Amino acid sequence: MPTATTSVKRRPGGRSARVQDAVYSAVGQLMADHRPDEITIPMVADRASVNPTSVYRRWGDVDALLEEVAVAAFTRDDETLPDTGSLESDLREWARVIAADIARPHRTRYLRAMVNARDGVLEDSCPCWQSRRVQLTTMTDRACDRGEQAPSVEQVLDHVIAPLYHHVVFALPIDEAYAEGLVNDVLSMHPRTS
Repeated sequence: MPTATTSVKRRPGGRSARVQDAVYSAVGQLMADHRPDEITIPMVADRASVNPTSVYRRWGDVDALLEEVAVAAFTRDDETLPDTGSLESDLREWARVIAADIARPHRTRYLRAMVNARDGVLEDSCPCWQSRRVQLTTMTDRACDRGEQAPSVEQVLDHVIAPLYHHVVFALPIDEAYAEGLVNDVLSMHPRTS
């Protein structure tokens, strides 16, 4: 059974891949219409046209399933990072894209489901957070290669990503202006080179 401390296994082959795809799709459809606490394994199995036993055997409980699907949704391998030639522009575009993405109702539900599934988990690492860390490392490394001053990866995570996620989880307003304000705040921590 996957837990918050295990990594998401992707792309199994054959029947297992078909079941996973059907279950992930079913969860996505159900999240569009229901709160995470309303979703059950039998509902997912029915929507995916698979036996509930298969879902229980693979994921164990609905929280583990919702977390795995949320992590997969928030850590897409095909996500393209902005590369505008300056860290400031990269961070602004990146924050705007993230804000717009996580503010969509079904994505908000995924994020809340993931937070709920991690309740009581004392692990430092979260696959979504790790994915954002990797993206930021790429952007800040490029900036340093160009001779730009850059905030640390942890500063951007703490001052841009964390507030965006916090606002979504607690149903606070989020928009491009808010995202850009967060970027302004973190960039003000370091002088910019001309």
